[in-house]
Amino acid sequence: MRIPELLAPAGNFEKLKTAIHYGADAVYMGLSEFSLRAKAGNFTAEELAKAAQLVRLHNKKFYITVNIFPHNIDLAPIKEHLLFLKTISPDAVIVADTGAFDLSSEIIPEVPVHISTQANITNFRTAKFWEKLGAKRIVLSRELTIEEIKDIREHVSLELECFIHGAICISYSGRCYISSFLANRSGNKGECTNSCRWNYTLMEETRKGQYFPVYENDKGTYILSSKDLCMIEHLDKLADAGLDSFKIEGRMKGINYLAGVVKTYREAVDSLKDRPYTVKEKWLRELSMFSSRGYTAGMFFGSPPDSGYNHNENEIYKISHELVGVVQSMRNGKAVISLRSSLKTGDHIEFLSPGLEHQSFEVSTMYDMEEDLIESGRNDESVLLPVPSGVRENDLIRRQVQD
Repeated sequence: MRIPELLAPAGNFEKLKTAIHYGADAVYMGLSEFSLRAKAGNFTAEELAKAAQLVRLHNKKFYITVNIFPHNIDLAPIKEHLLFLKTISPDAVIVADTGAFDLSSEIIPEVPVHISTQANITNFRTAKFWEKLGAKRIVLSRELTIEEIKDIREHVSLELECFIHGAICISYSGRCYISSFLANRSGNKGECTNSCRWNYTLMEETRKGQYFPVYENDKGTYILSSKDLCMIEHLDKLADAGLDSFKIEGRMKGINYLAGVVKTYREAVDSLKDRPYTVKEKWLRELSMFSSRGYTAGMFFGSPPDSGYNHNENEIYKISHELVGVVQSMRNGKAVISLRSSLKTGDHIEFLSPGLEHQSFEVSTMYDMEEDLIESGRNDESVLLPVPSGVRENDLIRRQVQD
């Protein structure tokens, strides 16, 4: 069977390097002006050109997001952006709007177009419509079941992509106006303030100024907050449904999240060639280590149960391991570590390196860049550490969060 592509987010240049290093087949990225993740850091045009070179060097693919819902004033800048993209030849442009599709087809017809999940593709007639227009791939709506995906697959020959991990918007395929109304920042133009994650209270109209929490249990509730999607246990079912690409959400997440998720799904996707598909305990352990709102299978098996939503603020953004640093290079048998947190001798750390995951190592000696012994290093400093065999350049170092 064909193994689906593993597609990872690249919110900035460092995240791009991390995604490639840990095994992504392709990445999606973009400029803030035309992306639904305007606050992800993203790239300048010059950085996109450098990113394209890095991706090609590693024989990977990159897709550029132009998936805002543009108004008239946005069309000229999009046209200029597409003319720039012609110079770096992305493997695809991701759009949600038919006008943006038309512009892309006209200006860079040689670049394939992928239709964003924001286009709400929930049936095979819509899929066939985009196929007739010339789209190469559609990113399916998050509201589909696996059985519905199978049905779409039987009716079209273009590529199918879906999200397998990450945050889920409470609104239908992300088409939301809460942020626009409450914060004057449009989620449909990449400026979402995640208003659905806020905690809300209730005021009865005759009791002005008296605010009551909206309870669903004794801890209160985040009534609009879904748990995060995690399909690690069901990748075989998705592959058998005919998907061509597995997509990870998270252009705004940090490299600790990105490295762990990409590495885990890389191993899981590669294992699909061996049947029956067996979920490894270490994958579940890895995915539980970084910030999440808890996990759900979304709507892949039908309407999610009540447990698919967060009703307890204590369950939100759970994290067990934090980022310590990144291996920049090796020098005289030691690793040059760019610290992202303070580190001192006696600390216990873990290396996100093949074969070393979840093994704890005590920091017994540490050196500054002149190779003098030191007791500690601060965030943003570089230090030298003796490391076990198997640690590679660009590997991440982390440690367990103390309660």
